Amino acid sequence: MSLHHPKVRRAAIAFILVTAVLDIVAMGIVIPVLPHLIEEFVGSNARAGLLNGVFVALWAGMQFLASPVIGSLSDQYGRRPVILISCAGLAADYVLMALAPSLWWLAVGRLIAGVTSSSFTTIYAYMADITEPDKRARAYGLIGAAFSGGFVLGPVLGGFLGEFGPRVPFWVAAFMSGVAFLYGLFILPESLAVEKRMKFSWRRANPIGAMILLKRHAELTGLAVVNFLLYFAHHVFSAVFVLYAGLRYDWGPWQVGMLLALVGVLDMIVQGVLVGPVSKKLGDRMTMILGLCGGTVGIALMGWAPTGVAFIIAMLPNALWGLAMPTLQSLMTRRVSESEQGQLQGANMSVASIAGVASPLFFGWVYSVSVGEGFGPVRTWLSGVGIDSTLASVVVDAISTPGLAFYLAAVVLALAALIGWITARRAERDEVTLV
Repeated sequence: MSLHHPKVRRAAIAFILVTAVLDIVAMGIVIPVLPHLIEEFVGSNARAGLLNGVFVALWAGMQFLASPVIGSLSDQYGRRPVILISCAGLAADYVLMALAPSLWWLAVGRLIAGVTSSSFTTIYAYMADITEPDKRARAYGLIGAAFSGGFVLGPVLGGFLGEFGPRVPFWVAAFMSGVAFLYGLFILPESLAVEKRMKFSWRRANPIGAMILLKRHAELTGLAVVNFLLYFAHHVFSAVFVLYAGLRYDWGPWQVGMLLALVGVLDMIVQGVLVGPVSKKLGDRMTMILGLCGGTVGIALMGWAPTGVAFIIAMLPNALWGLAMPTLQSLMTRRVSESEQGQLQGANMSVASIAGVASPLFFGWVYSVSVGEGFGPVRTWLSGVGIDSTLASVVVDAISTPGLAFYLAAVVLALAALIGWITARRAERDEVTLV
């Protein structure tokens, strides 16, 4: 039977969601402990914030290079082999990082992880293969919910295992990626029919060539900018959250893991339950804008939150952020053909990876200087240009807050909402679904 047969399609969706969950659990396990492992090597919270940003940027940089290649390979050879190879590569990489005797080993591990974790590109393309265009927002919401489910279990396990040592979670992550590989090997069916495949081409598979696809329509370009800004803002969490929570609220791996699990639960509710009915009622454009605005409010409140309880409360409006990504993906996939879905997802991942390189470096630097003495020269400069020294001190004290990175992320997300509103409104006026 065809994958578009209801029973076969439901089974295929279940298979890809389980694969996604296992993949994300493995990644989520190491989140609460990796920054602390870096801090253990360098001996400084501020410096660890900067270096953690560098490590995230290394990971994203490799995704930038690898995602278009992986997306195009999946367009030619199918989704299944690409997903399997990625899972096996992640398992080997976590073993490497578990054994890392120095920061250099960890850096190499992050480089490899950037390549192998690019299977996300193929997972989104897989879902596009088996889902009608008008139902993709809900389908992508299910993927987002599966990712969130992985982040519920992953950080909790990571926080718990981290209490036994910062390297233990890496071994468990290797095991989970191995399970994902075996599950896919025996269960996961292929989604891309042979007659719909497109021959691999380096012209399309390099990052610049892949992103040329995004210039096909002005609306696609605008939505790609929203995608960039969304990921740029989101990386404030991967860059500074663990260290920020430890410094401001004295949270260790266990507390951070539990909080990330709560984030995952909220995300599962939003993406797995709310995206479908909300997008059906409001449309993809308004649902996307609602999500971006909710995220803006939530992330700004996180920067302000004077207590851990206030931070947790701020997670409620921030959870609406989960409405944005599935609907953004849905709007974009309508503007390319079936044979180009892998290329589109590769291009999207390249855009996200550019944000993933620039954002952690930026937010890591902002956090480092905002909790240290980095803004001292600003006070000197303000005084030098004639600003009253008292006023200069007020300005510097205002920006010398651990929450500065979150405030700046909120500004970025608000800009994404504005651009998304303008672009998607224009797209609705001239919407053409390519078959």
